[in-house]
Amino acid sequence: MRPTTPGRVHRRVATGSALVTVAAAAVLGMQAGPAAAAPRPHGDPGQLPAKTSAKEYKALVGQAKAEQDQTASQLKLGAKVGLKVKTVVKDQDGTTHTHYLRTYDGLPVLGGDLIVHRNKAGAIERVSQGVTHRLKVDTAPKTLASTKPATPKAKGSQAPRKVVWMNGDKPVLAWETVAGGTQKDGTPSRLHVITDATTGKKITQWQGIETGTGQSEYSGTVQLNTVNSGGYYYLQDNPRGGHTTYNLNGGTSGQGSVMTDTDDNWGDGTPYNAQTAGVDAAYGAGQTWDFYKTVFGRSGIRGDGVGAYSRVHYSSGYVNAFWDDGCFCMTYGDGQGNAQPLTELDVAGHEMTHGVTSNTAGLEYQGESGGLNEATSDIMATAIEFWSNNPSDPGDYLIGEKLNISGSGPLRYMDQPSKDGSSLDYWSPNAGNVDVHYSSGIANHFFYLLSEGSGSKVINGVRYDSPTADGQPVTGIGRDKAAAVWYKALTEEMRPSTDYADARRATLAAASALYGESSAEYASVANAWAGVNVGDRVGDPGDPGDPGDPGGTWAAGTAYNAGDVVTYDGVSYRCLQAHTAQPGWTPPNVPALWERV
Repeated sequence: MRPTTPGRVHRRVATGSALVTVAAAAVLGMQAGPAAAAPRPHGDPGQLPAKTSAKEYKALVGQAKAEQDQTASQLKLGAKVGLKVKTVVKDQDGTTHTHYLRTYDGLPVLGGDLIVHRNKAGAIERVSQGVTHRLKVDTAPKTLASTKPATPKAKGSQAPRKVVWMNGDKPVLAWETVAGGTQKDGTPSRLHVITDATTGKKITQWQGIETGTGQSEYSGTVQLNTVNSGGYYYLQDNPRGGHTTYNLNGGTSGQGSVMTDTDDNWGDGTPYNAQTAGVDAAYGAGQTWDFYKTVFGRSGIRGDGVGAYSRVHYSSGYVNAFWDDGCFCMTYGDGQGNAQPLTELDVAGHEMTHGVTSNTAGLEYQGESGGLNEATSDIMATAIEFWSNNPSDPGDYLIGEKLNISGSGPLRYMDQPSKDGSSLDYWSPNAGNVDVHYSSGIANHFFYLLSEGSGSKVINGVRYDSPTADGQPVTGIGRDKAAAVWYKALTEEMRPSTDYADARRATLAAASALYGESSAEYASVANAWAGVNVGDRVGDPGDPGDPGDPGGTWAAGTAYNAGDVVTYDGVSYRCLQAHTAQPGWTPPNVPALWERV
């Protein structure tokens, strides 16, 4: 979660056609379209996440896997297209939301993720997907051998594998290579590079490492679960999936050694005792587990009841912390001079939430989706800190405030992100070109506005003063409701390529399901997004040029993005899903793609 150097080209995804989704909808007899949830004038508490045990989760996944071939056939995705279950989210009313990875002729399809929403009876109600191209590529072009990249020599690299890249204007056969080694600051590298298998040209790349009773340094005296064996106590938390804390002792690879103690009294609250960082890491992992379990019914990061593990004392003078999907683990450095471990509670919650995101929406760690990935970790870390209600580390809307890494206070400010000197307060067309740690400011600011509202106030002794892009006030709905909206949007609506316009759609869908479209909560979600220059306020057409603002008269052949507003026969409509309009796909005729405003 390091702060690195810094402003998006708004991705107007020109999808060649939405025939896959529309055809499938016609066959299934459901509403035609992938993203438009049925309007809900009133909220439904049954739309809150169900409390799902590890056993129940595994059963849900098992059932979905048993039906994945049938689901692919129902959706008429094509003879060579397959589905693989990634995760399943269940609501209290029995509704399920199954995330699928797509394959083509046995090859992984990157960017082909989709979400199938089923009612309690198991019938498909709608399908959410970011790209609706007809999936057809030549998987054995003549140039294949000549374009294959060499395997990087750095430790931890992976040989190129053949994939289908589906995030561009059309699907292409590609090579995915993973370069290992270390980044400039000592963080391990898992750099994914995508190369066109026909031309040999690089398409894109992203980093796979996502950064961001004991006496703890930051949270006071805390209770820890340990295991007693052979006269020693081990820092192993069996009630929370067996989470274990390891000491790397300055190393940069492997697990290290399990932290042990002879009397079960850990650390002394200072960084000079090696156990202290372990106490903070174990406490942070426990609080993160309890938060997700208690608030959202989620059994661990993957939902399967298995705990990740933590490693402390990584390298020497390492000023960072990171989550790694490869080891399913959290790693903490000791900071400058090895005197300030990055094990503060909101840092722990931030990094482990990267794991939750990876196992749900899978937001790509680049462009606007990367900013949303980082913001999700900040948002949930903040919710965890408030929920923990620890007097030694009271909740606030500041990230890493106790670390003071840069010597000038917190890493990030959610009420006005630009106070750190680099983060964005508001969306602009350049947002996708800014480092993800700074473009995250847009969603962080949205969450603060949605939780607390705009203007000046004091919360837990900290003064905040949150502005808005349009100068108009925003009324907050409270932290708990705001977190519920974001979590539901993350786990049920967002996909790897979700950008800020789609995040607005996703959170409005979540607010509609939880509280109803006529509710104050729904209005506040729309207004909070308008407050950061994403879309319009309720009942306000806005100024042309912003995401979601009027874009002229509807016309066939035009590429529309989620949030665009057009007029047709004198009536205004808002686009619900990126697509290229085909003849006859007028807004009144395709309610899955357009809503009247």
